[in-house]
Amino acid sequence: MVKKWSDVLTIVSGKNQKTVVSSGGKYPIYGSGGIMGYASNYLCEAGTTIVGRKGTINKPIFVNEPFWNVDTAFGISPGNELHPKYLYYFCCSFNFKELDKSTTIPSLAKRDLLQIEMPVPSLSEQERIVSKIEELFSKLDASVAELKTAKEKLKVYRQAVLKEAFRCAESFVPFGNITDARLGKMLDKEKNTGTPQRYLRNINVRWFNFDLSDLLEMRIGLDEIEKYSIQYGDLVICEGGEPGRCAVWEEQEPIFYQKALHRVRFTDGSNPKFYMYYLWFAAQTGQLKRFFTGTGIKHLTGQSLVKVPVPSADKNTQDHAVSEIEFRLSVCDSIEQTVDTSLQKAEALRQSILKQAFEGGI
Repeated sequence: MVKKWSDVLTIVSGKNQKTVVSSGGKYPIYGSGGIMGYASNYLCEAGTTIVGRKGTINKPIFVNEPFWNVDTAFGISPGNELHPKYLYYFCCSFNFKELDKSTTIPSLAKRDLLQIEMPVPSLSEQERIVSKIEELFSKLDASVAELKTAKEKLKVYRQAVLKEAFRCAESFVPFGNITDARLGKMLDKEKNTGTPQRYLRNINVRWFNFDLSDLLEMRIGLDEIEKYSIQYGDLVICEGGEPGRCAVWEEQEPIFYQKALHRVRFTDGSNPKFYMYYLWFAAQTGQLKRFFTGTGIKHLTGQSLVKVPVPSADKNTQDHAVSEIEFRLSVCDSIEQTVDTSLQKAEALRQSILKQAFEGGI
């Protein structure tokens, strides 16, 4: 039998938690994204499902204890006709975004939720459905856990690949001994003149590649073109954000860059990718952070960058190391793509199980 929510459950609107928040409180305070603290009192009974009222509206949370919900979260409390977990799984299957009528921050109205219709079989049938869902989810969760473990192992393997590659280095030299580095242009709308040109920001530089999807423009004068342009083969390093994150520019067309980035050119003909991979290895193993400055936001200044010890190796050794690294990392990338695809399929299967559950298919 299909019934409206208004006939089978109660929706508890959240309230500001300031009056009940307590360092020694035993009742969790929930927002639409999870626990925000603890309270001395509660609004919802155990077995209530949280559905976001504003902000995060499509990730229901089942709470098996009394709790206080804030004003961005509804408490969906089952009546006598509903098994608490049956209601929760229905919420997981329902697309609440379809009820969002806002134009800015996603939000739901209580009156719209009360008009939702859902199948309400006997309690014994609800228990059977819940049991079947959880049996299938348990198997699915085990598979997902294995996939996530595989991803973690790939992360460890990548570090091992880099560690092995740099064993070839018999000595180290300061980075400044083999490079010429320069920070980019300061953004100043009042002073900058010239022709608008695309430029790289910190956010455009990822590890090993560039995100060019949202390039901005700044004015560059004729006398600044050489000073602030990035050419093919330049190593571009983040000064802040995630200090040391870097990639090699492999586009034939030059591009400009702002002050938050270091443009590095090698004075000895080195393979820039060799040092790109080394900086990633140094960052992953914590070796790079001792060159950061700043107590809050960390920076890798030009003065610090030139002091970073890097492997000294001839060009042939560098080229061989880069070839080995890229071959092994490409295998990792292929495996990770397969794992990510499997994780996406697992989530799709989870939704399929829920859909079938409330259409009489399990």
